[in-house]
Amino acid sequence: MGGFTLVEIMIVVAIIGLLAAIAIPNFIKARATSQANACINNLRQIDSAANQFAVEHGATTGQTVNFPTDLLPYIKLNKSGSLPPCPVGGDYYQDNVIGSNPTCSLGTTVTPAHVLP
Repeated sequence: MGGFTLVEIMIVVAIIGLLAAIAIPNFIKARATSQANACINNLRQIDSAANQFAVEHGATTGQTVNFPTDLLPYIKLNKSGSLPPCPVGGDYYQDNVIGSNPTCSLGTTVTPAHVLP
């Protein structure tokens, strides 16, 4: 009879378990990093929109903006016509002052942080 012994099957299962133990944490870390990068790119778009708004309306550093209403014409919106959301599920983005970095509601509470460098 040509079958596998219990020891051979256990060795194969142990090897698969070892590979999974190595791969799964790396996958989770890569996913968190890519989500943070997507959020940071959204923050860059918001910052760029605030700068464009300031140039077109003669606003100076420190002046307030009506976020997001004033910046919507300068940002590529998602298919529902709103700002792209934080991919991790942050509640909001905020940018009320010209010259300050926009922020995500998650900020530094997650790793990696959702803040502009």
